[in-house]
Amino acid sequence: MTKLYAGKPDPAVYDYLMRRRSAKKLATPGPDDSQIERILTAAARVPDHGKLAPWRFIVLKGDARQEAGEILKKAWILREPDATPARLALEAERFTKSPVVIGVVSVIREGKIPEWEQILSAGASCMNLCLAANALGFASNWLTGWPAYDETVRRELGLSQNERIAGFIHLGTAAEQPEERDRPDITSMTTYWNG
Repeated sequence: MTKLYAGKPDPAVYDYLMRRRSAKKLATPGPDDSQIERILTAAARVPDHGKLAPWRFIVLKGDARQEAGEILKKAWILREPDATPARLALEAERFTKSPVVIGVVSVIREGKIPEWEQILSAGASCMNLCLAANALGFASNWLTGWPAYDETVRRELGLSQNERIAGFIHLGTAAEQPEERDRPDITSMTTYWNG
């Protein structure tokens, strides 16, 4: 039986979390099907009040990235009928800049579990997905952008009315060493409540 942890000292994990960084440029190789399955299995191990699994995944790899790019191009034309060919090409290439893109879909299920808790679970799934990919040696970048909120994109990717895109997680090999960025001052945003 696999031992489960509800708390286990591991300085290496803490150090890892303090050093992780999204990668701006991703190259090949990306995760293969077996690695994607492992990544998604970890992405599903998140807090999930009510055991609803209020998320699902859409994997874009290979030619599917170009096909999804055509959806983005079509959606952009509806937004901006006078868009330049250069802008349309940019939108069509949005998902081809990394070997694998995984759409994390937040699924709101009817019942007693508040919608907000279900949305938070989908967000946690996005973060676990990034961390699992990183742990397997791949870089990640969690993006949304206009495609995550566009009705044409949502419809063409097969989302229903009770679903929203929590993020498009881009996966691959870091093409350059990431740099640190400014981080929030924790003391200015933390209160120890005393009643």
